Amino acid sequence: MEFDSVILSRMLTSTTLAFHIIFATIGVGVPVMIAIAEFMGIKKKDPHYLLLARRWARGFTITVAVGVVTGTAIGLQLSLLWPSFMQVAGQVIALPLFMETFAFFFEAIFLGIYLYTWDRFKNRWIHWILTIPIMIGSSASALFITTVNAFMNTPQGFDLVDGKAINIDPIAAMLNPATPTKVFHVLTSSYMTSALILAAITAFAILKGSKGEYHRKALRLTMVAGFVFTIGTALAGDVSAKFLAEYQPEKLAAAEWHFETESNADLILFGTLDENNEIHNEIRIPGFLSFLAGGSLDTEVIGLNEFPEDELPPLWVHYLFDLMVSIGVFSLIITFFFIVAWKWKRLNEWWKPLLWGIVASGPLAMLAIEFGWIFAEVGRQPWILRGYMKVAEAATKGDGVGITFILFVLLYIVLAVLTIVVLIKMFKNKPAEAELEQRFPIKQ
Repeated sequence: MEFDSVILSRMLTSTTLAFHIIFATIGVGVPVMIAIAEFMGIKKKDPHYLLLARRWARGFTITVAVGVVTGTAIGLQLSLLWPSFMQVAGQVIALPLFMETFAFFFEAIFLGIYLYTWDRFKNRWIHWILTIPIMIGSSASALFITTVNAFMNTPQGFDLVDGKAINIDPIAAMLNPATPTKVFHVLTSSYMTSALILAAITAFAILKGSKGEYHRKALRLTMVAGFVFTIGTALAGDVSAKFLAEYQPEKLAAAEWHFETESNADLILFGTLDENNEIHNEIRIPGFLSFLAGGSLDTEVIGLNEFPEDELPPLWVHYLFDLMVSIGVFSLIITFFFIVAWKWKRLNEWWKPLLWGIVASGPLAMLAIEFGWIFAEVGRQPWILRGYMKVAEAATKGDGVGITFILFVLLYIVLAVLTIVVLIKMFKNKPAEAELEQRFPIKQ
């Protein structure tokens, strides 16, 4: 089977984004968890939380290093694989791309200071303050790069004349209509996913026999944080649906297999679609799509039949949307049930099925991130710059994309293996209890 340059370019970019998003998500969310743990350790004079922050920060440095490599690969691929897009949009989005790099270096500088100044300050709050610029840098990095993606969905801040962008306003391009909802969703989902990944690691350790106070406190902290951030992600999802209804109705309609424009539109979960666009074996929630779109059952939702057929996204994005939402609901249920079991003494928060559910919640949350990004990108098809340029027009026409794809896939496999090996060696045979005894008590 032969692949043209457009398909190969999409495959390579998709693979890079799918791999990078793992480290980008952790890079945004884990600093927040480190800051929370150290804050509680200082506030409560509790060495368990201080050790949590210390160990999380140690593992975080590895993911940052890999994120730098994959992030650089994305920058290279924008120019190499999508030259026509960069020729039109490069000047318009140059500012957020530069600011994203600046935000990363800002984070990296303070992360280095943070890592090398443990136990150097008599006043521990000074060390904790260093987490603030780290959080600002990591979240700002996500903000700036997300504005680029938002711009691709609702482009503004330029005029296109004879294939060239003129009258460029980079601030207007950054502050496009998609930016608020996309940034809100990216940040909350990153915080949620990072909390659940840390919770999953802790729950797995408990199931393997680590039942000391350190692991109990770690699980309670991460699950409470996961619950709060999951609620935030649900709110972000709600405002995102309302945004799509107004600015990208074809994407919302594709996500819900909504063909006819109508009010009191049903929300459709899963099911199958035949060649006549008839839906079978679905789960329907009456009127809920209208409610999601506008906060009322009377909201009119535009259907797919209103759009040219060659401008419709592939309808299989429906399943991505359903899986993303289903995992979000599961995350909310599992975190809420753990908190109830913890606070209500008649229940057992260390019940094995519950712990296994927590173990599953971490990988599932990361899968939801992947499904969400694929939905965001594929749901914009066939456009790379909505309303201005299609993907087929933007891709490189040069040869060599196939061999480049193979080389990058091999690079990502090597990076994945090295990351896993280094993280395992970093913590293997170094139980938290032994490190706690070695390092603490520390003068508070």
